[in-house]
Amino acid sequence: MKLAFIVYDDMTLLDFAGTYDPLTRIKTMGFGDDFAYDVCAFSDTVRSYEGLVVKPDKAGVALTEYDCILIPGGNGVGALIKDEPFLSWIRGVSQKATLAAVCGGTLVLGAAGFLKGKRATTHPALMPYLERFTDGAVPDRIVEDGRIVTARGVTSAIDLGLYLCEKFAGVQAREKIQKQMDYAAYPFPEQQGLLEQLVYRDIVLPAVRLDQ
Repeated sequence: MKLAFIVYDDMTLLDFAGTYDPLTRIKTMGFGDDFAYDVCAFSDTVRSYEGLVVKPDKAGVALTEYDCILIPGGNGVGALIKDEPFLSWIRGVSQKATLAAVCGGTLVLGAAGFLKGKRATTHPALMPYLERFTDGAVPDRIVEDGRIVTARGVTSAIDLGLYLCEKFAGVQAREKIQKQMDYAAYPFPEQQGLLEQLVYRDIVLPAVRLDQ
């Protein structure tokens, strides 16, 4: 099992770290000796929206060798969904690979053409943009449809990471990883109803320019 964490300029750091922390514990906590991962980018270095410089393990390499790719969201998504070389790179993933995304990262999957006929979710403030790529936009915290697995906004990255831990390494591994992380918010059946009652129309993400 080999996984690629995709990074890019102006990504949201927690979108990336929220999946990276639990999933890499599959290896570091001994739940999968054959589990491997790389941080991959289309350029040699990237800078998160918060200003942290990340040097990827691999830059511009073909993604065909990976069994799963994860794309974080962030303010850089507005540029990525119009960046044909970047989208072409993402399209180069194996046809059997799991494609996972958090927040605005879902829009990258949509712009690359992977969401046609698929159910998917994203940050509530970005739902109108997701509806441009699929008729299956839903507000659930995590949505799995075939090989596509998507999560809502920023903090849902942690939930997605744990969800994928269970998918790739089993329930017991996920439970032990979650306990070690001291993360009590997953799973979240009691939260789902509350999330659906919240009003998101006033959320503004001014730096994410998707209409230009």
